[in-house]
Amino acid sequence: MATPLSSSPTLFSSSPHHTPRLSFSSPPPFLSFSSPFSSSLSISTYAAKTSIRSSQHRSWIVKASGVVDKKKVLIVNTNSGGHAVIGFYFAKELLGSGHDVTVLTVGDQGSDKMKKPPFDRFGEIVSGGGKTVWGDPADVGKVIGGEGFDVVLENNGKDLDAVRPVADWAKGSGAQQFLYISSAGIYKPSDEPPHVEGDVVKADASHVAVEEYIAQTFSSWAIFRPQYMIGSGNNKDCEEWFFDRIVRDRPVPIPGSGMQLTNISHVRDLSSMLTLAVQKPTAASSNIFNCVSDRAVTLNGFAKLCAQAAGRSVNIVHYDPKAIGADSKKAFPFRNMHFYAEPRAAKDILGWTSNTNLAEDLKERFDEYVKIGRDKKPIKFQIDDKILESLKVPVAV
Repeated sequence: MATPLSSSPTLFSSSPHHTPRLSFSSPPPFLSFSSPFSSSLSISTYAAKTSIRSSQHRSWIVKASGVVDKKKVLIVNTNSGGHAVIGFYFAKELLGSGHDVTVLTVGDQGSDKMKKPPFDRFGEIVSGGGKTVWGDPADVGKVIGGEGFDVVLENNGKDLDAVRPVADWAKGSGAQQFLYISSAGIYKPSDEPPHVEGDVVKADASHVAVEEYIAQTFSSWAIFRPQYMIGSGNNKDCEEWFFDRIVRDRPVPIPGSGMQLTNISHVRDLSSMLTLAVQKPTAASSNIFNCVSDRAVTLNGFAKLCAQAAGRSVNIVHYDPKAIGADSKKAFPFRNMHFYAEPRAAKDILGWTSNTNLAEDLKERFDEYVKIGRDKKPIKFQIDDKILESLKVPVAV
């Protein structure tokens, strides 16, 4: 059934004093608890503190007049996927705070990938005083010419084979702090959302072995688990998937009821959390942080917010993937389930606050969407068409 645009999207914020649950009935092998509230990974437990949401964007590129503890930071950045933009924003925020930054991006500077966002904007890092290099992270010492760093962020590897060379080099070269971008996707599905730090994870997830190795290797480390993100420079479709359909007056097919909760953050929230970890290494040490905003949004709600940003109406169509033989992983950009984490550790330990404002952030993203002409580009909707045909939903030609 088609669903018209309603007056307000569905957003949920965390309860300010909700004590997190710990359900380690079958914890991953590397977590060895001496009590229900401690682990070998020193995962903190606490009551989330009340925070005040700012509706205005915080400047993150203003050059600081001085830094109490200026540090040399190396960012090992992926050359693909949605996480590449994290390193870009993190580098700019660190430079704005007065730190020295080098970004090592996987691959070759002359590759076609580097012609796309955020890599085509790396000149902003250089103009801000940072360095950019390219190469194989397995040879990180050779790539950066033997230079030493106080802090290393690993924002590339998803498994131990990829991360171990960087971690071992960082340890051997005397890095004082090691940060790792993991994933909130390692949490086991729960009947009690949201996911909070300390919840049980999938023991067979590749990121879990990496987290274990980092905790065993470094005395000062922190792990960050992001979810979905938006922001200028992102090269992985998220909001664009919805814009593509909305501007062409096509139905937006959403699997299930559309009331599934998820977390979609502006990447500046992720970079500000990482920057706080650099500035507060003692507080951040030996902690895992859900690197997300502090509000959930329903899938229906996100579609409506995208329509509002575009100044259009939206025709939402729900479907049961199993009933019509559709693969929702290919047909839809988000998980067809509740997938919602909260940033309780960052608020409590780092004093971090979220500045994601989807209604305003999506307007910025839609302006860029139109600026690059994607609203006029021919796009094929073959999977959509099969879904809509099975539902007997007409599509305007």
